[in-house]
Amino acid sequence: MRKQITAKKVFSGLLLLALIFGASYAQKNPKDKFVFGPLNPIKMPNVQKAELPNGLKLLLVEDPEFPTINIYAMVRTGSVFEPASKIGLAAITGSVLRTGGTKTKTGDQIDKELDTLAATVSTGIGPTSGTISVSVLKEDFDKALGILADILTDPAFPQDKIDLAKVQQRTSISRRNDNVGGIASREFSKLIYGKDSPYARHTEYANIEAITRQDLVDFYNAYFYPNNASMAVWGDFKTKDMIAKLAAALGKWKKGKAAAEPWPKVVAEDKYTVNFVDKPDVNQSNIMLGHLGGLMNNPDLPALDIMNQILSFERMFKRIRTDEGLAYSVWGAYGAGYIYPGAFSCGAQTKSQSTVYAIELMLKEIKRIMEQEVSNEELAKAKDGYLNSYVFNFESKAQVLNRMLTYAYFGYPLDFTEKQKAGVEKVTKADVLRVAKKYLKPDKVQILVVGKKEDFDKPLSSLGSVNVIDVAIPAPKK
Repeated sequence: MRKQITAKKVFSGLLLLALIFGASYAQKNPKDKFVFGPLNPIKMPNVQKAELPNGLKLLLVEDPEFPTINIYAMVRTGSVFEPASKIGLAAITGSVLRTGGTKTKTGDQIDKELDTLAATVSTGIGPTSGTISVSVLKEDFDKALGILADILTDPAFPQDKIDLAKVQQRTSISRRNDNVGGIASREFSKLIYGKDSPYARHTEYANIEAITRQDLVDFYNAYFYPNNASMAVWGDFKTKDMIAKLAAALGKWKKGKAAAEPWPKVVAEDKYTVNFVDKPDVNQSNIMLGHLGGLMNNPDLPALDIMNQILSFERMFKRIRTDEGLAYSVWGAYGAGYIYPGAFSCGAQTKSQSTVYAIELMLKEIKRIMEQEVSNEELAKAKDGYLNSYVFNFESKAQVLNRMLTYAYFGYPLDFTEKQKAGVEKVTKADVLRVAKKYLKPDKVQILVVGKKEDFDKPLSSLGSVNVIDVAIPAPKK
């Protein structure tokens, strides 16, 4: 009898659970609106500012969550400052600064020592900055800091490591035409900024051959000073103690004459051109078109971001890929740079047989967004997309601090991200139309196609006079 009662209770309980879960998981009417609660407030890290006696500027954040300490530093230099005859000098200097070791330890010895510490120290130089990074357990921080200080103050630049870096550069040159997207991106930059612009030029074998060890030493000496650098530090430490450690270790990094040369100016001409790179071994076209963009400190940037979101994703993507089924990918961006203008660009990858038609559709959508206001739905969706992704700007203290360091480096306010968000929230349909009319120039876009012309739906010449770009790599001297 007891077993029968128990079985009934179990059955009744299962039936009740089934009813509860069935009701919970019943299909909702697609017209029902989902109501989401507000996001948790974003908690900004407590950033402390300091400056060492030798002029090194510091941003510090205590973060005891993990027993690690990290450093990220930026030096005011870049490949834009290297001589035109020695393109690649900055990249090789940034690489060998680390791999070449110091006058007391070879790069290989430093590698072994860092391996035993499970630590990393890296250096590099890009177009508009030199970078230094360190990551190490708290207990081994003093050792890693000592290695960093040695690298910054007493680099060796041995010839064998320079030769190895040159080999890597030559390999990169030899393979630069393997990727069709890479060709399109590289040649488009040259069209926008000019083929000889320091923001678009690229390395050739002759440039690499011309670089000497003394060039590396001179480039290092011209820029690597503490008063020409800024450093972010975050991890498990006390700020007062960390400042003392940095002052003791990096105090021997002697103050110098901070680089004062201005960033190179962009001298670009607005013009309509049609350009072609012949790639007969592909069955699809890589398309890029656009013109010079602007700077991040432009007050219209929030409206431009929303305008681009609507143009690129709500209109071009929907029209060219979804409605017409022409493209494997469609994208667009209103590029804005910190100290030089970005590029407004639209791009698509499509089968060769729809190349010209895809370009015509892209130009048509650019003109359409300049002619009438966007819909309420388009505006709301674009703003929601931006604002809902805003939280991902604050995934970690490291992300926030590195972004602040970059802002400080280029002379932007540390709360630039928050100001941009506030601007986006205020964007109206009238703002979108206004900036589209003001900044878009469909009659002065530079069009670039990389593909097989024999398979195009129409000749490129139907769009205008075609400039054929030769991407052949000049052979190295024997």
